[in-house]
Amino acid sequence: MTIGWNDNTPIYRQLKEKVVGMMLDGALKAGDALPSVRQVAAEYQLNPITVSRAYQELVDEQLVEKRRGIGMYVTEGASEKLLASERERFMREEWPAMLERIRRLGLDLGQLLHPQDGGQS
Repeated sequence: MTIGWNDNTPIYRQLKEKVVGMMLDGALKAGDALPSVRQVAAEYQLNPITVSRAYQELVDEQLVEKRRGIGMYVTEGASEKLLASERERFMREEWPAMLERIRRLGLDLGQLLHPQDGGQS
């Protein structure tokens, strides 16, 4: 995990989003163990409470489960659940803004699908 922190978002939330991204990308699959809180805290020079908070949000969303004494593991169906919620959020929040921008710029489908040839294909 390579992370560049930004000052606009709490670090625990950035860490959580990084783990979510790894699940969506397939780098973390169902049954995989997350790195320990201590390991992540040491590697990124974070307070263990910050790491724990990020992990707890993943547990609260049932994307990760705690196995007492052995660690945190990605739950079965986590990536499918994430994909469905990310698609829904994209369609609700991002796509309308993109459509408006496309309309304002006067772009057409050909230009969007084949930007390298000016939409001539």
